[in-house]
Amino acid sequence: MILTVDQPSTERIDAWLASRLSDLSRSRIQELIREQFILCNDKAVKPRDSIKLGDRITVLIPEAVPSEAIAQEIPLQILFEDDDMIVVDKEPGMVVHPAVGNHDGTLVNALLHHCKGQLSGIGGVERPGIVHRLDKDTSGCLIVAKNDHAHQHLAEQFSNRSNDKIYLCVTQQTPVPASETIFTHIARDPRNRQKMAVVSPPAGRASITDYKVLFGDASNRTALVLCHLHTGRTHQIRVHMKHKGTPLIGDPIYAQPQRQSAHTGRLMLHAWKLSIDHPRSGERLHFTAPIPCEYTPWLQSLEQPIESYL
Repeated sequence: MILTVDQPSTERIDAWLASRLSDLSRSRIQELIREQFILCNDKAVKPRDSIKLGDRITVLIPEAVPSEAIAQEIPLQILFEDDDMIVVDKEPGMVVHPAVGNHDGTLVNALLHHCKGQLSGIGGVERPGIVHRLDKDTSGCLIVAKNDHAHQHLAEQFSNRSNDKIYLCVTQQTPVPASETIFTHIARDPRNRQKMAVVSPPAGRASITDYKVLFGDASNRTALVLCHLHTGRTHQIRVHMKHKGTPLIGDPIYAQPQRQSAHTGRLMLHAWKLSIDHPRSGERLHFTAPIPCEYTPWLQSLEQPIESYL
């Protein structure tokens, strides 16, 4: 749908559209603007931006997402399972829960089938059991709650940072210094809603990543890097490594994979290890997701077993 501003106006774009699209609420219009389904002169805008005479407003209405995820028989790599929780090794390319553009084939669809619907309801019908997420292109450890008690207990640990999350990544160029704590604020990039960005406080949310270079390959200007997350912001490692000038290999959002010196066919980010207290027994549990084969060239160059670098 294309609308043209045919009279002089300085009205906000969300208000102007709400007065003309009676089947859409203003809040829904604002949501569509933020998700870039509404453009002004083919460019992204903000709900508060003003319009002017001659502006061409494009409105796209995405397909409705089913209100409840359906169970689908999809193979899972299970690292641990009991009556309270399940830990999976999520494969790269798998979306965690249904959303616009990914109505099925997600981890939630697979879990509903595997667990016969026995998942926590706290996340709602679209995100049952989901305590935390991994990006679509990230692989590795992900914990899912089977009941509300477990969900609350696990979510609290992610919130108060009492769990441990260790990732492996491969960067273009070697971060300097070889080890460091990165402490920045991260927020949604105002120029591109698909991206996050480092911003100046008090904007954004505090984000802390410890990293250590395990091996730097001078031949192709890449490095194997271990990251310990102390917070869990969206795209945190990807943003912090980009901020260092060493974006991740294969990152379609924060880099240009076709121009990088190494080509692995995937985003080189793996949630390798995750430690957390069991929601019922309190026992400290440690989970490890096998390191994908794409990491082999860098692992073979290490002088010691990778576990010795922890």
